[in-house]
Amino acid sequence: MRRIILSVLGICTATAVISSAAYAGPALDPGVHARMVNQQKRIWQGVNTGELTPREAGRLEAREAKIREDELRMKSDGVLTGAERARLHRELDRTSRAIYREKHDAQRAW
Repeated sequence: MRRIILSVLGICTATAVISSAAYAGPALDPGVHARMVNQQKRIWQGVNTGELTPREAGRLEAREAKIREDELRMKSDGVLTGAERARLHRELDRTSRAIYREKHDAQRAW
């Protein structure tokens, strides 16, 4: 049962990465987008190895989704200013640290 849940979570993660890239298209900042893809891979790897529980992975995915929404909102006027880009990178830094902490805590998915 646990493997089925993890498989479904993995499929949802992969779908989210692909759909966000397809939906947002050129609106995504290349540097921000590359970091988000890398963090998605780290979450996926943590789910596959059991380092992340489904609940932890869900919370991390929600943080990633919020960053995507923030970027699209910031780009809605057609320009991503330096201050906005810096804010996105700070959010990505915090999420990256959260991924590391969750993967290295004592909780295991199985």
